[in-house]
Amino acid sequence: MSQPSRQAPPPGPGTSRAAALFVHVFTASGAGIALLAMLEAVREHWTAVFTWLGLALLIDGLDGPMARRLNVEAMQPNWSGETLDLVVDFLTYVFVPAYAITASGLLLPLAAPLLGVGIVISSALYFSDRRMKTEDNHFRGFPALWNAAAFYLFLLRPSPAASAFAIAALIVLTFVPFKVLHPVRVKRFRGFNLSLIAVWAALAMMTIANDFNVAMPVTAVLCAIALYIVCGDAVIRLLRPEIDD
Repeated sequence: MSQPSRQAPPPGPGTSRAAALFVHVFTASGAGIALLAMLEAVREHWTAVFTWLGLALLIDGLDGPMARRLNVEAMQPNWSGETLDLVVDFLTYVFVPAYAITASGLLLPLAAPLLGVGIVISSALYFSDRRMKTEDNHFRGFPALWNAAAFYLFLLRPSPAASAFAIAALIVLTFVPFKVLHPVRVKRFRGFNLSLIAVWAALAMMTIANDFNVAMPVTAVLCAIALYIVCGDAVIRLLRPEIDD
């Protein structure tokens, strides 16, 4: 006769601390992925670069909910998840994309190194700005999403002069106090925003898998979603100023 099944005991403090430490290691793995992306960028394997950066973006989207669920701050108080996240984000959102943009050959040759330096300096200032998030969870100014900027540069491939102007404009917009949507944190239209991000992710993966050779409708949808993220709050407030978040 089989023994009666016994319910597993709840995880003890040691298990909880180990799980919390794993979350930190999971976040830190993004730094390793940044190195792999940089190695591919040096070889000008751009599809591989964006594949690694996409994986880093996935990790960045998962580690926050994991940390909150496992109460990582209390379980592992000796490590700052916020600092770790900023270090990894600077590598994957800024430094590697800045190199890709600079070395891509898509900018004016004389302007490329200057703009690359401008990207990393402006982003370092932005990451240290205590006002980078507004009270209603929007980003304040262009939020140093240089991985996305690089993605659209490779997708659209405008002329070198237009590309250089666009990069310079984004550097300036880092310091302009307009609101950019955070699709997860902003409560207004959150379900719609998350649906758009899911569509964007699927189309972006398709684009990278096809080495940026996609049909015009795919490009149009990707651009429309980007415009909504960057300009949506301003347009909504202009049309309906009574709306609160």
